[in-house]
Amino acid sequence: MSLTTAKRFTIAEYHRLAELGFFEENDRVELIKGEIIQMAAKGTPHSVCETRLERELYKLVGDRATLRGQQPITLSDNSEPEPDRVIAKNRDDDYLANHPSPSDILLLIEIADSSLKYDQEEKLPIYAEAGIYDYWIFNLVDNYLECYSEPYQTLQVKFGYRRKLIYLPNESVNLPCFPDLVVDLFKVFPG
Repeated sequence: MSLTTAKRFTIAEYHRLAELGFFEENDRVELIKGEIIQMAAKGTPHSVCETRLERELYKLVGDRATLRGQQPITLSDNSEPEPDRVIAKNRDDDYLANHPSPSDILLLIEIADSSLKYDQEEKLPIYAEAGIYDYWIFNLVDNYLECYSEPYQTLQVKFGYRRKLIYLPNESVNLPCFPDLVVDLFKVFPG
């Protein structure tokens, strides 16, 4: 009896597969811990929330930081997720030389309906392990914003966040990277 092991890819191998045309133009995939993961399809509420969030962030943040949507970030040699929104430090080259890394990321945001469990149980520990200090999930299942901060590691080498705050759609929340900026959540959550 032989044991089989799944092939784990590095970012360099993942990029080479893309160059060779391994993925279709409309394929929505990301590299997580060496695995090529098919991203969940977006429903209408997800798309509406994403549009509204983008609008609000651009109005608030302006040119104080770089706003990126569904573009890669580099967490390690084998993880290159594409979160829904990232607020990153400004850089002269606008990240032409390389994607933002954890030290560049001021706030990472996922919008979750069908992907909620994945964003909470799979992505959250990966983001915490990478040292992403602030992670938000717009939870469209329960209709509230989950704000995670202060990553930690247990003695058993598990990763998570010490703090979790919940904000309801009729509330406002300060951007952790710019505490003077306030997001009115009723302008972001769908209907």
